[in-house]
Amino acid sequence: MQGMSEALDELIAILDLEQIEVNIFRGYSPEDKRVRVFGGQVAAQALIAAGRTVSFGNVHSLHAYFLRPGDVTIPILFEVDRIRDGKSFTTRRVVAIQRGEPIFNLSASFHKSEEGVSHQFQMPEVPDPNSLPTLKERVAPWADQLGDWNTRLRPLDQRYVDPPTMQIYDQPREPKQRVWVKADGKLPDDPLLHACVVTYASDMTLLDSAMLPHKLSWISRNLMVASIDHVMWFHRPIKADEWFLYDQDSPTAYGARAFARGQIYSMDGTLAVSVAQEGLLRVLKPKP
Repeated sequence: MQGMSEALDELIAILDLEQIEVNIFRGYSPEDKRVRVFGGQVAAQALIAAGRTVSFGNVHSLHAYFLRPGDVTIPILFEVDRIRDGKSFTTRRVVAIQRGEPIFNLSASFHKSEEGVSHQFQMPEVPDPNSLPTLKERVAPWADQLGDWNTRLRPLDQRYVDPPTMQIYDQPREPKQRVWVKADGKLPDDPLLHACVVTYASDMTLLDSAMLPHKLSWISRNLMVASIDHVMWFHRPIKADEWFLYDQDSPTAYGARAFARGQIYSMDGTLAVSVAQEGLLRVLKPKP
């Protein structure tokens, strides 16, 4: 667990953006041999930048577009536009820039807590996360094929309820999967940081559900997968360092685009966050 704790420390560090002007922040990427900046990372960093300019309220929604692949070797600049400061709602727009070009765009809204009506769907019945194997145990049979991905230190503990997409299947599966997730360590008591860690986690497995009906696997290496746009609604407070269930499905895919959605439940069954994403899911033709 020592290495995992170091990975969480690194995540917290990359979310601690450097403020270089009133509305301009600078962020960095971890040195983990990724070919491009992880989408959940830039989304979480952009949300941190937005939140640093807000005086009250918690984030209740974000809408984001992934415009260009990010370069992990150079810093990312985050420019915040203070769109509106209202009595109940505050709106921010953030553009992430590298080499003078936008790579990511985010709009976020923050809401002052109010009393109101309340209802929610019931959380699915699933095994307790502590009864499930770790991610490393799950994918051990395919460790050689997964290479660096398998040995990479991770800031999050993930426990798959259903078999993960890091293996090859003989039969199509329903486009659904459920994963327990939590930060692998204790986070500071900062609601914005917890929301950002959940944002980071939300982009890790969501499009995988669209691969299942087509017997596609990360091991096959004949895929081009990338997030196109990403939406989140934070309904209720959530602790990212406590187990939360990510219940995901993919209602449709067409052409080279797949749509996926997710609901995030706290351990006590509270529906805390809803997520939707469309992504690129391109099956590559073998080279002659």
